[in-house]
Amino acid sequence: MIATLHLPVPLPARSGELTLRRARQDDLVALMTLLSDDPVSAGRGDLADPRDSAAYGSALAELVGDPANEILVVVDDTDLPVATMQLTRIPGMARRGSTRLLVEAVRVAGQHRSGGIGSAMMRWVVEEAAPATRSSLVQLTSDEARIDAHRFYARLGFVGSHRGFKYQVAE
Repeated sequence: MIATLHLPVPLPARSGELTLRRARQDDLVALMTLLSDDPVSAGRGDLADPRDSAAYGSALAELVGDPANEILVVVDDTDLPVATMQLTRIPGMARRGSTRLLVEAVRVAGQHRSGGIGSAMMRWVVEEAAPATRSSLVQLTSDEARIDAHRFYARLGFVGSHRGFKYQVAE
């Protein structure tokens, strides 16, 4: 938990007034569903299969207990998660000791896309979370196949300045 983030907060979007809050264990099924709600994630094995609940539950517990991380959800008026993202605060030596705020696993449920939720989430990250965590840089990665996401982030002012590399370690 990044203690400097004051949550929950209202999250106004075109689709209505929502709430941004920290994820809880009882959000696990909704988080699994959100992660599986696109072909890129599904192709990586995020299938919302109940047999994977223990692995996801363990990861959620570890992240919730890690002071450098936040798993956040956007909920509707029934407290149902309709979007999620992970934030990680990364202190660094580069850029004269700058701290980065890494945004990962941004997902908005399919039936809620194009309602301004993603934009509201990213505005909150840049305007509220980055200053609260004393981060001078907000960064994210996006799979090369996510062309629509790239346009979305560019529209919000993010610059595709680097090329990322990953190495899959055998499990």
